[in-house]
Amino acid sequence: MTNPSLAARPTRATTVQKKVLLGGSVGQFIEFYDFTLYGLTAVIFSTHFFPQGDALTGLLVVFATFGVAFVCRPLGGLFFGALGDRIGRRRTLAITLFLVGGATTLIGLLPTFHQVGWLAPVLLVLCRLAQGFSAGGESVGGPSFVFEHAPVARRGFWINITLAATALPSVVAGGLILALSTGLSDAAFDSWGWRVPFLLALPLSAFGVWIRSQTEESEVFKEAVAERGEEFSPIRESLAKNWRQMLQVIFVMGLTAMGFYFLSAYFVTYIQTAGNLSREQALLTNALAMTSYAILLPVGGLIGDRVGRKPMIMIGSAVLAVISIPVFTMVTSGNFGLALLGQAIFVVGLCLYGGGCYTFFVEIFNTRTRFTSTAMSYNVAYALFGGTAPFVGTALVGATQVASSPGYYMAAAAVAVFLLIILTRVPETRGRQG
Repeated sequence: MTNPSLAARPTRATTVQKKVLLGGSVGQFIEFYDFTLYGLTAVIFSTHFFPQGDALTGLLVVFATFGVAFVCRPLGGLFFGALGDRIGRRRTLAITLFLVGGATTLIGLLPTFHQVGWLAPVLLVLCRLAQGFSAGGESVGGPSFVFEHAPVARRGFWINITLAATALPSVVAGGLILALSTGLSDAAFDSWGWRVPFLLALPLSAFGVWIRSQTEESEVFKEAVAERGEEFSPIRESLAKNWRQMLQVIFVMGLTAMGFYFLSAYFVTYIQTAGNLSREQALLTNALAMTSYAILLPVGGLIGDRVGRKPMIMIGSAVLAVISIPVFTMVTSGNFGLALLGQAIFVVGLCLYGGGCYTFFVEIFNTRTRFTSTAMSYNVAYALFGGTAPFVGTALVGATQVASSPGYYMAAAAVAVFLLIILTRVPETRGRQG
């Protein structure tokens, strides 16, 4: 049921609601900090964890390993989604945070290919799989938890504050890597300096769990638990009743997944290899772009609370279709200013789209099976389109020798999503109850 007037619910946040918003944002920061580190240090991993060959092959292998984590995300979503709908969001999210933090810390302790041979990339892949499995629950559990506590009239704003925290890891991790790479000698950074950001993951996770221990389950979740029967099966019920909505979430979230991981995990390497800028220049431009993303995404949520989710999704996909090719051309121009401007323009398109899609993917499902339905569809989208984006981008540049070729891929995806929104009659969800 949808109630666009939203007049029945207060908008003033309680202390518990504010703690939930903080806990959700901290959890999203930690999850994406762990994932972002790998993309930001891709060039280092290509030299330390895989046999030496030509640079393109090394990067393709590294980005293939980046994508491996996304293969596990749907499985993690299935496991933790069902667990979250059964035992509650708060306890489930404590498990996911510790798992992703532990796996990331282990990456910082791994021996290199030079030290242990093929065991090094095998251990790296196992750590990436653990990251992906835990992220499958955390990535949707946090927004779901925040959504169920948020004032109805401000759901878009609250969700997008939570999701804006996914941009800050690129700024923090990028700044930390930049400080280490400039403050240490090249030999020291390549030997041990790159490991420091990974080792910070475990204490960050512990802090996130402590923050969330100060919260409680939402009233709507408690009501859903009280109403369900003993034979409750969230997976079976999600597949039987929500399959159409799940398919819609897959393609709607697939576009933002692609765009976000181009921006956060690919551009730093892309600017160096295809645009011939230095590592420090690439990190700085990307940090500024991600900072603007963190600021503008909540603004998109505010607009989505006023005009609805579907208009924002349609406008955003149309804008991304138009700007993607020019953006990728600017990013690889070899000019610092143009690389920064291109990323800034891309951020505007992503935040317009995010003003609708990030609330839509949670709001379209009811409380009873929200965690499970959201986790399965969201993580399939990120596995198919997000995790593969850096690999596809690198492969396209290598195959075509056209630096801007990933932009054509992004533009085509945006056009396809715009048409699918119309053809599959994606619903407006603003104000939906239940």
